[in-house]
Amino acid sequence: MAQASFLPQQQQSLSSLADMTGQFNGGYYKIDHRDTNTLLSVTLSPQASFFAQPGAMVAMSPEVQLKGKLKFSFKKMLTGGEMSQSTFTGPGEILLAPPIWGDIVPIQLDGSLQWSVGKGGFLAMTEGVVKETKSQGFGKGMFSGEGFFVNRISGTGILFVTSLGAIIQRQLRQGEQWIVDNGHLVAWNCPYTIERSGGGIVSGMHAGEGLVCRFTGPGIVFIQV
Repeated sequence: MAQASFLPQQQQSLSSLADMTGQFNGGYYKIDHRDTNTLLSVTLSPQASFFAQPGAMVAMSPEVQLKGKLKFSFKKMLTGGEMSQSTFTGPGEILLAPPIWGDIVPIQLDGSLQWSVGKGGFLAMTEGVVKETKSQGFGKGMFSGEGFFVNRISGTGILFVTSLGAIIQRQLRQGEQWIVDNGHLVAWNCPYTIERSGGGIVSGMHAGEGLVCRFTGPGIVFIQV
């Protein structure tokens, strides 16, 4: 299944994403109410599993089995990674939503690219998706607005990201650049450097005010507005 959020070549400017539906191995999903408080509805086939951030569930069918998995490690304590995960097993329907309010966007993974998801951006994922907490280095940890560690997402399946405020995407061609304020990142799959808003790569200790991330394509950047 092609990623529903990719834009045609002639529409590769900023664009909001409409309500959407889609399928995955083991079920299908629907994202609606994106103009108010976004809701993700997931319908699972028998024995199919689905994974979500703890506390994301709004409601579910009585047939669905829910298990909370605790994975304690000192590494996750230091990195701020989630030490628990909610696992849903079908058949049945699950309703999930952001922790307060905000948008939800699906990202289709085909195993060829690795995505980075900013702090608080992960909501849920299907079977086959792998989520790890990785260091992004001292400079980016200090100035990107995402902390020293971010979620690295790989594998095959669908990743669902969330953010306070609407999420829009920018698809970058080879060599194309896009500058994003460091407080608005949600997810990305292309490299970036940290700069002051007036230009110049950050070197040394500077206040976080006025810092931006300069992305270079090819790739996609999701931002919150």
